[in-house]
Order: sequence, then structure tokens, then C-alpha cells
Amino acid sequence: MPLEGVRVVEFVHMVMGPTCGLILADLGAEVIKVEPIDGDHTRKLVASGAGFFPTYNRNKKSIAVDLKSPQGREIVLKLVRTADVVSENFRPGAMEKLGFGCKSLQRTKPGLIYCSHKGFLAGPYEHRAALDEVVQMMGGLAYMTGGRYVPLRAGASVKDVMGGLFGAIAILAALHQRGGTGKGQEVTSGLFENNAFLMAQHMMEGLMTGQPVTPMPDRVRAWAVYDIFDTADGEKVFVGVVTDTQWKVFCGAFGLEDFLSDPALATNPQRVEARERIIPAVSAIFGGLSKSEALRRCEDLGLPFAPIARPEDLFEDPHLNASEGLAPVTLANGKRTKVPALPLEMDGRRFGTRLDVPRAGEHTRELLSKLGYRDTEIERLIAEKVVAVGFCRPDAQQNP
Repeated sequence: MPLEGVRVVEFVHMVMGPTCGLILADLGAEVIKVEPIDGDHTRKLVASGAGFFPTYNRNKKSIAVDLKSPQGREIVLKLVRTADVVSENFRPGAMEKLGFGCKSLQRTKPGLIYCSHKGFLAGPYEHRAALDEVVQMMGGLAYMTGGRYVPLRAGASVKDVMGGLFGAIAILAALHQRGGTGKGQEVTSGLFENNAFLMAQHMMEGLMTGQPVTPMPDRVRAWAVYDIFDTADGEKVFVGVVTDTQWKVFCGAFGLEDFLSDPALATNPQRVEARERIIPAVSAIFGGLSKSEALRRCEDLGLPFAPIARPEDLFEDPHLNASEGLAPVTLANGKRTKVPALPLEMDGRRFGTRLDVPRAGEHTRELLSKLGYRDTEIERLIAEKVVAVGFCRPDAQQNP
């Protein structure tokens, strides 16, 4: 595994921090999740948060510890001394209050890499509370997604996931640098800043054009055919025709020779200006085809196209299932399912599930034993509620 031999101790919840650990764990790092005695509160979320924990916590080990007790803090300090990386995403000052701030831990282990996932990097906003939705609203993404009159957050936790991704990138860079210097360092990933990074193309668009940036729902398309069309069976498909070659192929295949011979439609800018003429004709074509026929013909022609899928449709997506794009996991209720794997290959290899989603404290005994605690000491710590031991499923340790 690419990160085999790297040990990560994470103090994280929700999405941003867990995403960082997931990336490292999927790539082979040993990621140890430190949870409260009663488990990460993310496990208990419902409604739109119900999928957070099983999505972002596979391939991790769980130790449940009372961090407010001296014995609990001693256990975690011993664990940190064995680690290469500590990752956290709690509010500013929370880790310092527990005695697990960066400076404190690096005094114990100078080579430690300490990653904080925060709402804001250093600056006037750094002490503010932040959420995915907060930074989407203040960072321009909600404006670009919903339109100038109806700001709308994106349909997934894109900022949290990107924040975890940038945290993982920073950790990997720090690990590489430590190989040359022998020194650890503190790295921080910012939620607001990654939103600004995503908005850079629109910032530059406004600068280059000298015009206010138009939100996606309100803007004029860059191509004449770049739309969602209704099909004869009441479904919808997206089709794009984005080059002169594709325009010729599209018109020739769908009986629009009059458009091809018209000099007023010879260039893409001309066709964009003539959308009011073109789109009704294209809509009529797709309105006479079933969804499956429309998709088949677009694929045969090599045109950009897409069905309008719902999240639940992805479980049965033939490409994801054929390409190891879905990793098996077990939910808290015992149901077996699958969740999207990392969207990358290394030398043709995909990275799936090695360790199932852990129960809270599932690996407490194992980790304490490796830290040198005797069985009698472990039993005493359990009895005194310094640690908790979760139930281990028979199939939890290894998955194909």
C-alpha cells in the first residue's frame, strides 16, 4: 500500500476531518479514530447527516477514551508518541484545552505532523464558527449555484470534502518534507479558503470580461446546444454539442441539414445567438425519442450526454460496479452495502475496503495491548469507564 507504515491518530467528527483520514486510510495508512466513551456524535446524526459516518470512516480503527480523565489523556499521549500524524477538526482552542495542541504534542514528538481542519485560516475570521453552508454563502458558491435571486448551497458537502482533501495533500507534502529534514510541522486546511480557491475561475472571468459574473442558472450558454431535454417517455437527458465537428455530426445524424447549410450558423458564436431558433428544433427531436434511445444515439455519435441520475441510482451504476468504484461496508444495523471508493487509480489499482466501518471502541483492546497495557489493566480501565470496548463483528477485520 502506498502509505503503509504511516500511523495517523485523528480527533475528528462530521465530514471535513474524517474525509482527510479516509483518504489516508484508503491509501494504506493506519488511521486510529479517537472517540468519546459513547462514540462520535456523528454516528447518531439523522436525516441529511445519516450517511456521514458510514461514508467517511471505513479502513479506520476506533479507540473510545474519556479524554477528560487523567488516565484517558495518558493513554492518548502514549498513542500519539507512536504516530506520524495527528489530525483534528474541532473548534479553535478545543485541542489545546485538552492538552493535545500542536505545540504540546510536538514537544513530546518533534517529528509529528499536526493537521488542523478549520473554518478559516489565520486572519480576521479565524475565530468564527463555520459550516459548509456558511462558507458557500459568503464565498460566492451559493450565488453561482442558485442564481442572483435565490442563493442555493451545492447538493453535497463539497466544501467539507474539499477541505479534507486539501488536508490530506498538506499531510503528504509534510511527510515528504520530513523525509529530508527529519522535522514535523503544523499544517492547516481552511474551509473558507478552499471555497475561494473554487471561485477563482469566476473571479478571473469577471476581471477578464469587465462584466459582473452571471450565476450558472442565469447565464447564456457558451454553446448553442448545452441543455437538458425532455424525452418521449417523460424522462430527461443532458446533451452538449461543443465543437464544430460535433455540430456537423449532430445535425447530420438528426436530420438538421438545413442548419448545416445555413451560413448564419457557421460558427459557434453565431449559433449561440440563434439559440431561440435551434433549441425548439432540438427539443422536438429528443421529445420524439425514449430516454434509452436518446442516450444510445448520443453515445454512438460520441457526443457529451448524461442521464439525470439520483444519488440512489449510483448503487447500480454499471460502470462503478464493473470498475471497483464501490467499496463494501457494513452499516450500524448490520446491513451490507457499498459506498464510492477513492476516485483514482495507481498503476491500474483501485483502493477499497480493508477494514469495515468500526464500532465505537472496536479496537480499544488491541491498541491498548500494543501500547503495553496488560489484560488486568485494560479490564480495570474498562470498569472505571476510562475506555470503552466496542463489539467486534466477525467480518469486520478484512473485506475483499
